Amino acid sequence: MSSKRGAEIIVEALEREGCEAMFGYVGGAILDIFDRLRESKIRFMMVRHEQGAAHMADGYARASGKAGVCIATSGPGATNLVTGLATAYMDSIPVIALTGQVPTALIGNDAFQEADIVGITRPITKQNYLVKDARDLAPTIKEAFYIATTGKPGPVVIDLPKNIQQQLVKDFKYPESVVIRGYKPVTRGNPKMVKKAAAMIQKAKRPVIYAGGGAITSDAHEELYELATKCKIPVTTTLMGLGAFPENHPLALEMLGMHGTAYANLAMAETDLIIGLGARFDDRITGKLDEFGRNAKVIHVDIDPSSISKNVSVDCPIVGDLCNVLHQINEYVEPGDTSEWLKQIDEWKRQYPMHYDRDDMPAGAIKPQYVIECINEVTKGNAIIVTEVGQHQMWAAQYIKSARPRHFLSSGGLGTMGFGFPAAIGAKVARPEETVIDIAGDGSFQMNVQELATAVNYNIPVVIAVVNNRYLGMVRQWQDLFYDRTYAGVDLEGGDVLGHGAKDHRYVPDFVKLAEAYGAVGMQVTKKEDCLPALESAIKMKKVVVLDFSCSREENVFPMVPAGAALSGMIMEPEGKKKKEEEAASKVGGEGMVLL
Repeated sequence: MSSKRGAEIIVEALEREGCEAMFGYVGGAILDIFDRLRESKIRFMMVRHEQGAAHMADGYARASGKAGVCIATSGPGATNLVTGLATAYMDSIPVIALTGQVPTALIGNDAFQEADIVGITRPITKQNYLVKDARDLAPTIKEAFYIATTGKPGPVVIDLPKNIQQQLVKDFKYPESVVIRGYKPVTRGNPKMVKKAAAMIQKAKRPVIYAGGGAITSDAHEELYELATKCKIPVTTTLMGLGAFPENHPLALEMLGMHGTAYANLAMAETDLIIGLGARFDDRITGKLDEFGRNAKVIHVDIDPSSISKNVSVDCPIVGDLCNVLHQINEYVEPGDTSEWLKQIDEWKRQYPMHYDRDDMPAGAIKPQYVIECINEVTKGNAIIVTEVGQHQMWAAQYIKSARPRHFLSSGGLGTMGFGFPAAIGAKVARPEETVIDIAGDGSFQMNVQELATAVNYNIPVVIAVVNNRYLGMVRQWQDLFYDRTYAGVDLEGGDVLGHGAKDHRYVPDFVKLAEAYGAVGMQVTKKEDCLPALESAIKMKKVVVLDFSCSREENVFPMVPAGAALSGMIMEPEGKKKKEEEAASKVGGEGMVLL
């Protein structure tokens, strides 16, 4: 045992809990911690905005399966982490956020750069702490890592007043274990419910496995594969679950929901048994609740008991770690007869494949779907794909054929623009041997574009593929389909009805020059035939590269389930403009929409 000051204890605790990398921004309230970081083995990367630090820690966690760590000073530094913490909370990602705080004697007195970060983050963290005695630092940090990474993972905030960082602790000894009263996540499923689930699976004629992010978090991909192939059950995944089951497998239905495949949504509409695995049954998946799985029994496995029957009534609830529960189910389950169901699935796949008009490629503009297909072709599944949020995100989910867990990272629950690029940096730090590509929209990329400095300064070679249509594309699509094409606040050239004179002064960023200004490589791609060579070149460079793909401006993402509609009420992509318009006018009375 020895005497140590609070800041020393904090750094030692981080090291003992396996922290190898930390992202953040310095400030007066955390100077003592930074003073001790100089002698630490922890790799610290200074970001250009604290939101970037939170997303980097998040991307690090998603790619590695370990807790990501970020740090910020008090007041505005801490509040700048909030969006990143909410993003991690919605997607159940383990992030540890250390925040500086004013001395304890000043808390509540409106001191300079004081903010109640514990109160602010309470709704968007799994747990948070305000440490008031340096003797509590090591137990708190150990507990925080345990809470963040066990049960249903999530972010944890540790608020650290300046005087606590300076306080001397005599006879310091690091705790060897964690005991938290009332916190004991259930890891194995109830045997009675497990046997019931196995019997329901064997009896079902039209079963569907619906796998969410929990299949990734619990590392249950092998057990999931065993269940699906043993019982010949088709598998559909959420955005968060992409990669849990190989999408090149004949049983793969790929993503379901608002922009899911037609065959996944039709299967969910006609199934007699939904096997929900680590998924939330959220509104983007279910569509109209009254119509969702209306003829189906429901099995739901989740480690969070509050998630079960929250949105959809469940016939067989199983609380437990998904990997363990699937192992239990696989011991009991016997295959049923799904042959006719698989024939129907194959027919839907032939009838409604993913499709876009490849012949309608205007000069000087590339179809965004083609850009994504090129990324898929170049990487062949051997890259970590990260996305921003918007149309490009959905095209990436549709056309990237994910085959491995922790290789498709995206903000699902919160839908955070600006997430992708810093998350890609965090993923590359966690997995330096992997190629990491951020598929970005021009709107999302600009939200945290300043992190180009971070990537360049620390030599973190990620490729940013900007699907550039000079619109906030997803909002524009909704305005196109549901607001009589009244574009307001979405034209990044400044030319829509809210531009107030901007039509005569249009300007969009030159991403090539912007990249070069930060010391990165910039390349503009305007021709279809240049897409593959540009991507291959960017990956081989092993540098930070921004690829600016000039894309057709008003392309829409299809299929699409309108908000509030049933999954079977998808809007399908047209096969040809003229033919589509004629059919749409006669069938649904709305230009450009053909309902399935």
